[in-house]
Amino acid sequence: MLQKKLFVAAMGLLSFTLAEAQIASVVTDSAAAPFPEEEKKAPVLTITGSVDGYYKYDFGKTTANSFTSFTQTHNAFSLGMASLKFEHKGEKVSAVADLGFGPRAKSFAYTDDGITQAIKQLYVSYAPTDWLKFTLGTWATHVGYELLDPQLNRNYSMSYMFTNGPFSHTGFKAEVSKGKHGVMLGVANATDFRIPPAGYINKKFLLAQYSFAASDNLKFYLNYVSGQNPDTSKTSQVDAVITAKISDKFNIGFNGTVNSTKVWDGAKNLDGKSWWGSALYLNFDPQPWFGLTLRTELFGDKNQFKAYSGASEGGNIFATTLSANFKSGGFTFIPEFRLDNANKEVLFTDKDGAFSKSASSFIFAAIYSF
Repeated sequence: MLQKKLFVAAMGLLSFTLAEAQIASVVTDSAAAPFPEEEKKAPVLTITGSVDGYYKYDFGKTTANSFTSFTQTHNAFSLGMASLKFEHKGEKVSAVADLGFGPRAKSFAYTDDGITQAIKQLYVSYAPTDWLKFTLGTWATHVGYELLDPQLNRNYSMSYMFTNGPFSHTGFKAEVSKGKHGVMLGVANATDFRIPPAGYINKKFLLAQYSFAASDNLKFYLNYVSGQNPDTSKTSQVDAVITAKISDKFNIGFNGTVNSTKVWDGAKNLDGKSWWGSALYLNFDPQPWFGLTLRTELFGDKNQFKAYSGASEGGNIFATTLSANFKSGGFTFIPEFRLDNANKEVLFTDKDGAFSKSASSFIFAAIYSF
């Protein structure tokens, strides 16, 4: 009996000793081990895109009345663009490859040949802090209100200001944002050139933007581009954009731009001559699936740099475009009527081939985005 009691006591003491040792070991290991590191977020890959097509009928029964981008057809079903955008975001570094295929993308990348015409945007960005970002590559211009991708516009046809650029920039830029204010400064190749043309003295363009968000409903952008073109002319452009949300159903946009060009006469650059434009966008959405947009644009080209370049003399154009947007998920159907009025009979033609002060057209377009 005594031996049995001694054995039980010994086993109890041994169990107590082992338990203390295990507890001590756990405490020691816990004190020595560092706190677990915060799990890093994995980079995120986002893929978006769109496809679009349209039909256009010009009431002058000609393609000669088309002086804006992407819809220079008559009585034809036409392709727009198939677009794919790959965006990879890390903690500080991100990259974008934005590709487009079709007539719309080809017109946008008009200075390129072959497969590079499919590049809409291609750039890498580095953000060391939440208020500073650097970008190197090719990106869509900061100038103007309208955008290349049709699902991002409410009118399907484009304005004269968009058509006459700039479209894109290839270079380096820095963006700073503090509170309601934002500033962008950059240097780039000549406007719309990813690769400068042979023989061109590659003088860089200066890019700048100042943005101010007075509130979530009112925003202002002041844009600037300046440099020497491949034809040795010098150009500078100042552009302003204002967006205002009046209510959940009504918002407006404004775009105004002035371009000054100094033409090279073989010995020097002549005094600057300008073209200019301004447009007002009235957007009304009575239902989530239905909206209306009225665009009115006044475009001045008395020096024949743009729309009037092939005419006998320059002038002004007042263009009115009314577009309806019917939406279901990622699908948008846009019927649109457009009327362009010039102040002189030197630009548009009627169905008999005679010069006319006005031109009108009808478009319906189908867009699907994802």
